[in-house]
Amino acid sequence: MFRVSQYMRELAQAEAAGLYPVPASRGSGQPTGPVVIWNLIRRCNLTCKHCYSISADHEYTGELSTQEVFTVMDDLKAFRVPVLILSGGEPLMRADIFEIASRAKAMRFYVGLSTNGTLIDAPMADRIAAQGFDYVGISLDGIGATHDRFRRMEGAFDKSLAAMRMLRDRGVKVGMRYTMTAMNAHDLVPLLRLMRDEAIDKFYFSHLNYAGRGNIHRSRDAQFETTRNALDVLYEAAWRAAKAGSEQDFVTGNNDADGAYLLQWVHERFPRWEAPLRERLVAWGGNASGVNVANIDNLGVVHPDTMWWHHSLGSVRERPFSTIWMDTSDSLMRGLKMKPRPVGGRCAGCRHFDICGGNTRTRAQQVTGDAWAGDPGCYLDDEEIGVAAVEAVT
Repeated sequence: MFRVSQYMRELAQAEAAGLYPVPASRGSGQPTGPVVIWNLIRRCNLTCKHCYSISADHEYTGELSTQEVFTVMDDLKAFRVPVLILSGGEPLMRADIFEIASRAKAMRFYVGLSTNGTLIDAPMADRIAAQGFDYVGISLDGIGATHDRFRRMEGAFDKSLAAMRMLRDRGVKVGMRYTMTAMNAHDLVPLLRLMRDEAIDKFYFSHLNYAGRGNIHRSRDAQFETTRNALDVLYEAAWRAAKAGSEQDFVTGNNDADGAYLLQWVHERFPRWEAPLRERLVAWGGNASGVNVANIDNLGVVHPDTMWWHHSLGSVRERPFSTIWMDTSDSLMRGLKMKPRPVGGRCAGCRHFDICGGNTRTRAQQVTGDAWAGDPGCYLDDEEIGVAAVEAVT
């Protein structure tokens, strides 16, 4: 995840003080484990066009029991995992979701809930608020009919928006999640306006990643110029919010070129802060799959992230997560943990490689069959990444 607002707030502070802020020093203790996105259930009441788990509204056999989930949680806590994102399918369809969430909160995990929102009525909103989730993310793919088409359910937009409002009114931190494709890019500005008008806490802009149904629809992925225009809009919104002292957050995901693009954005507008920003972005390091972000699916199979469901690292029923996560006998996992990663193609000669880390490897693997090929989803041109200059020298 690329935390756009974090950098925009630093930039706003720099403009106000004439000095780029020094970040708080990090602790020197034992490093934490990865953020774990946990697909506790595959069943979902929707069949969304870009679903990475290709979920449907029926039972899936072999899912982890409540006690198995608890056993895994004990291992995750001992492994210093800081965050659990409870997801699906639709996690609210799992009968023990609140029992799991209660235990996670008692164990002092940061606990997020990822839901489509259509099952949240007033009583459910009361229960979610009482549970004390640290964050609830609800997907909106556009306004009205656009969202309904993506979700393949008439009235889905109205239900999801109503859920956001009910949770907001109960003091729950709520985020709006949006995956952009060529079929819904036109609704980005209206969604950002909706976020502002409805006082939603967070906007998560996700690039389409080639996994699950997203892989089926990759030919309709937004063209690069559309992506750049969208990020210009998003960055401007985040900048205005930062200048105004707003606590609304803007983040992006599934394309770590966003960090390099922000550097270009700052170079054009605030060139004196380009060098300190680059230092921050290099410290961020880009793609964290297999390192700082992990996935456990509904059957207990561990993956480098949620977009790697076609690649198993092992099952928590057979080995503890902590053991699986540190095992580099798997070639993909070994490469993901390498610094630098063994990435080829345009990525290998990119001047921003130390910022994005070679970007997401899923798109490269799905398109070329080689997880270490250049990322076909990088929207920066050869001149911007310095490939032409490198080739001229060689």
